[in-house]
Amino acid sequence: MEQSNEDLAENKVLILYLLNMLSDGVKNDYLYKIASATNNINYFYFQELLTDLIETKLVGSFTKDEDTFIKITSEGQNALSLTKSLLPGILKLKADNIFKEEVSNIKDETSIITEYTPKDENNYTVTCKIVEKNETIFEVSAFAGTRERAKQISDSWKNNANIIYPKIINLLLNGE
Repeated sequence: MEQSNEDLAENKVLILYLLNMLSDGVKNDYLYKIASATNNINYFYFQELLTDLIETKLVGSFTKDEDTFIKITSEGQNALSLTKSLLPGILKLKADNIFKEEVSNIKDETSIITEYTPKDENNYTVTCKIVEKNETIFEVSAFAGTRERAKQISDSWKNNANIIYPKIINLLLNGE
């Protein structure tokens, strides 16, 4: 599937445009979700564009809490300022609207984190976190014993953090 040079440039600028709005970085699959909703980019083409942007150092990646995030570099911001005019106004408007709608979903999905790590084959520790704008605002670790119990605690945190967190804070503040 050959893309014209104009489409190629437009889609690269679109990715830079979206990343520029996500100053804290974003997971690859969330960026794809927004880009594909904006301009019907298929997954393999998106990956090819992203790889090219990374190789040319317009986009970088970093790992945080075992997840890889994509972020625009200062070179990418310079390139965007020079090429932003390649994006049609209607595409910018569509990107802005989809971005506003999706970014709150992205932040919700990435704000509750849990991981369990084995100490040995029968002992696990569970870490439960709340992260906002790539900063951990709450973290608690607990011994879980078995893997099954660690998974149970992990699932409970993912599904009920909005209930558990205020209770823990209340206990810490009031002792009750």
